[in-house]
Amino acid sequence: MSDPINHSIGGIKGHVLRRVIHVSMVFVPVIYYTQGADRAVSQSVSVLEFSSYIVLAIQALEIIRLTFGITIIGQRKYESRQVSAFAWGALAIWITMLVTTFRPFTVGSGIDAGLYGIPIIFGLAFVDPVMGEMRRLRGNKSAVVAGTVVSLLVWIGCHLWLATPLWVSLLLAPLTVIGELPSVKFIDDNATIILLPLGGLLLLSPFL
Repeated sequence: MSDPINHSIGGIKGHVLRRVIHVSMVFVPVIYYTQGADRAVSQSVSVLEFSSYIVLAIQALEIIRLTFGITIIGQRKYESRQVSAFAWGALAIWITMLVTTFRPFTVGSGIDAGLYGIPIIFGLAFVDPVMGEMRRLRGNKSAVVAGTVVSLLVWIGCHLWLATPLWVSLLLAPLTVIGELPSVKFIDDNATIILLPLGGLLLLSPFL
């Protein structure tokens, strides 16, 4: 099995940085939903608009990076010629925050408004790195088992914390794990681990 550490720019330091960035993604939805999408950052820019500007800037920098074949510490070597995991993850997070900002997905205000968006994005922060490390150390079967346990903990934890409906949590938790499994060149699993449960949420929306 190919060792991801050997394919990371910066070796073990780059690999650790990559995992730290994953886990730090927990702060993004917490800050976003706490602030409120329609709250003003300035006189003319809302939180939702500000987040859009950030994602657009990330994608613009990604185009420049790909144009010159640049990779930085923490990225994989193959990312010099394809859209990076970070860019895919940023886009998927933004789509999730955008979709879940409006009813029927947003109920209440403050942190409670993230009853669906938070567990979906937490899947990227926790499930992805756990599965990646377990796959590297113990193989794919162990990765699936570990990922399922962590995903259930995330979703059930959000049921207890945010009142995310339990039946929704039990249905979408496995989709988070499945979203990490595909290995395709045109989209990174940083996107599919978010977009698959988000798609499931959209299918369930008539019943929410």
